[in-house]
Amino acid sequence: MLTLLLLAQTASASVDPDCVGKTQTFDDQGQQDFLLNYFALATTLSPVHAPIPAEAGHGSIGLDFLVIPPLSCEQRLVLDSSKTEDTNKAPMAPRPRMIFAFPEMGNVTLYGGAGYVPPVTLFGTRNVIVSGEIGAGMRLGEKHQIGLRGHTTLMKTVAEIATPFEEGGEPYDDFYSGSTFGIDLMYGFETEKWTPYAAVGFTDASTFFVIGDDAYLAANTNPFFGLTASAGVQANLLEKVDLAAEFYTAPGFIYTGRVRVAYKI
Repeated sequence: MLTLLLLAQTASASVDPDCVGKTQTFDDQGQQDFLLNYFALATTLSPVHAPIPAEAGHGSIGLDFLVIPPLSCEQRLVLDSSKTEDTNKAPMAPRPRMIFAFPEMGNVTLYGGAGYVPPVTLFGTRNVIVSGEIGAGMRLGEKHQIGLRGHTTLMKTVAEIATPFEEGGEPYDDFYSGSTFGIDLMYGFETEKWTPYAAVGFTDASTFFVIGDDAYLAANTNPFFGLTASAGVQANLLEKVDLAAEFYTAPGFIYTGRVRVAYKI
């Protein structure tokens, strides 16, 4: 699913024909930092639900679909724009996820959730994504909701992520790990069928990447710590089906959409 920056000189570099004549966005270290941060942020556990995600004493089991926007030539070029990396293999990542809301305490609903992607090989990579969240939602009157949530994700990928040092050279598996944790403040406006919501908070990302060709450890000199935001809607259109759609951003890194489809329990 993930392809990251090659960090050593290549004997025979190649450029995607669509990228000929274009120039990388950052210097080589900047490109490395951007790509390491980008794929960690692409798998964060953003809400994809209202401040109160389920009826008290109930929950849901379903799938989140995380859109992974393709990177431009300028973001994929490396080694002083002499080589492009194949980062755009997977347009979307599905993540099984469950959420449960505990019985109300006054007008406060506590909830927890977990997501897990098993180590299934896809697009030549083997990935594991483990996510969790805890939160509290409060009703203000009949329609307003506010909430606070914490979230964390750990993802790992084993694959030929960085291409061989020489064109046509023997491929080696690489190892990439990205972790994120953060906190969000949320607001929602509840109607009979729809609950539009917004969330804003801070997220921290950490990464670890080893190139299998020579066991080179890639350092992220500028790990992401900054603002993240979401805006979406949770829909109560069917009795047993929970639906939600969300726009999510870590400004300067990723602008994407996420969808959740789940069975209510």
